[in-house]
Amino acid sequence: MSRYLLIRLGEGLLTLLAVSLVIFVLTHLSGDPVSVMLPPEAGPEARVRLTHLWGLDRPWPEQYLVLLGNALRGNFGDSFHWSGQTAMGLVLNRLPATLQLASFALALSVLIAIPLGVASATNRDSIIDRFGKTLALLGQSLPTFLSGLVFVWVFGATLHWFPTFGMGGWNNLILPGVALGLFPVAAFARLTRSAMLTTLDSEYIKLARLNGVPPWKIVWKHAFKNAAIVPLTYFGLVLGSLLTGSVTVETVFSWPGVGSLALDAVLARDYQVVQAVTICISAVFIAVNLIVDVLYAYLDPRVRYS
Repeated sequence: MSRYLLIRLGEGLLTLLAVSLVIFVLTHLSGDPVSVMLPPEAGPEARVRLTHLWGLDRPWPEQYLVLLGNALRGNFGDSFHWSGQTAMGLVLNRLPATLQLASFALALSVLIAIPLGVASATNRDSIIDRFGKTLALLGQSLPTFLSGLVFVWVFGATLHWFPTFGMGGWNNLILPGVALGLFPVAAFARLTRSAMLTTLDSEYIKLARLNGVPPWKIVWKHAFKNAAIVPLTYFGLVLGSLLTGSVTVETVFSWPGVGSLALDAVLARDYQVVQAVTICISAVFIAVNLIVDVLYAYLDPRVRYS
């Protein structure tokens, strides 16, 4: 297991290095941030002076090495757009809001999708099963931004049940959290149903029924533990998609998180902030997937790593 962890950590670091290189190249190809920072009446001398001040006149390889050296110290430099603030400081200030939104959506997904998927599998072709399949179809078909706009129109502008923008009390969290969690609810419910149907048809489940094991114990103790491997595989991808997919939801609901920060940084061509956001989210994504891989061995004793 320790060898496996070392290999996976090495792969994660290489992935993070590749992400940093790709985002560095893409941000530098997106345009010159100096033209955004300077007023239209600024002359060539001001442009040259500002370009030298930010180190943008250096060769790209040298700028990339500076980025790596700063990133190892948790420092991505000062923001071009937000004067007097560091890129990492901006990310850390916005990260709690995004984690709050993603945690709510993830908790909503688990609390609704897992019981619904199990109920659909144990009551095949029933009303519950048809409802679960319909929800899965709608949740995976509707784009996140569209469901968010519909929620704003129906529950905010028309019914006035919930606020539609900003961060405040728990009621501000409902609409963006549900809009963000709709897709993972559908995905988890569908995967759980499919995995449970396969597991319930296994020979050891049939033997447990013949031995008179109570149905609830068969479903939750014997079948669900093995079936949970499939939705758990998807868990890491879902968390990553919640963090990156929050860009559209945070924009629609004016939620002050990392997603809206990333969008503002891209529009302002703020290299430092874009790189900090991307690398931090990538690091969280890699860490979660590593944890998911390790949990395989606990859920399924047949899984062994060498």
